[in-house]
Amino acid sequence: MNYLPSTERYEQMKYRRCGLSGIKLPAVSLGLWHNFGHVDNKDEIREILFAAFDAGITHFDLANNYGPPPGSAEENFGKILNADFVSYRDEMIISTKAGYLMWPGPYGDFGSRKYMISSLDQSLRRMGIDYVDIFYHHRPDPETPLEESMMALDHAVRSGKALYAGISNYPPERTREAAAILKSLGTPCLIHQPKYSMLVRDPEDGLLSVLEEEGIGCIPFSPLAQGLLTEKYLQGIPEGSRADKSHGFLKKHQITPELIKRISGLNEMAKERGQSLAQMSLSWLLKDSRVTSVLIGASSVNQLHDSLGSLENIEFSREELDKIENLLKI
Repeated sequence: MNYLPSTERYEQMKYRRCGLSGIKLPAVSLGLWHNFGHVDNKDEIREILFAAFDAGITHFDLANNYGPPPGSAEENFGKILNADFVSYRDEMIISTKAGYLMWPGPYGDFGSRKYMISSLDQSLRRMGIDYVDIFYHHRPDPETPLEESMMALDHAVRSGKALYAGISNYPPERTREAAAILKSLGTPCLIHQPKYSMLVRDPEDGLLSVLEEEGIGCIPFSPLAQGLLTEKYLQGIPEGSRADKSHGFLKKHQITPELIKRISGLNEMAKERGQSLAQMSLSWLLKDSRVTSVLIGASSVNQLHDSLGSLENIEFSREELDKIENLLKI
């Protein structure tokens, strides 16, 4: 049966302008960092993608190394895209990135022109598409000149392999430098993807101000801190959760009694607001107009829908914001 998306998908979603560009992104975007690799259930992947598009999520975020194994998220997404979404490609923003290790030898990592362009070509082949909408440099390279990495992004856009350029994990001053180089090349930086949540506040130390000044959009990744800002770990580490898996970035030792105490307090506050903890955590990010979109993951359709519920209330009183800060200091 051919997939037919909901005719009401655009009425259900809020869209925000990305910096000073002509692009609007859904307030909630879907990231394929986890749960979309070859180790995951293909039918569930398809159901999540269908549910996301039905809800008005038009932005799907990937990277060359997403899986596991690396590259498999792009392969799975590409198969579903070409089988079920081919008629809706122009309604989608598809992004990918290069910056982490993808193949052995000196040309398969970091930020050289050789690596970045080769990686983008591989990503396009895996997804079976001619271009991505956004191509990111995934992380700064301390050894490659910044000009070289930014010229690679510029080349990707000028060659038609990408429509926009983005950066991820760049600190404030490096972001300003990258933005200046891209602007001088005639390919302005569209968007920055930092790690940002109630538990990780680094972007508040200058980055958000730089993005506002430069007219660059912001799309935080790990807004739920790898699932910590949910009810999942309040009673221990569930079997099959991210912290229980051997692969991934969330480790068991990170879930300390002090952290659980903070999360429990936030969970009680979310209930007072009529939200789940995940919903409140996403709403907390979206309260800031400098945040274009939040990048969520999803292991099920139910989890996706719960995250989308955050859009029903993104307003916080001064008292609520102060209470959150106090809870985070416990």
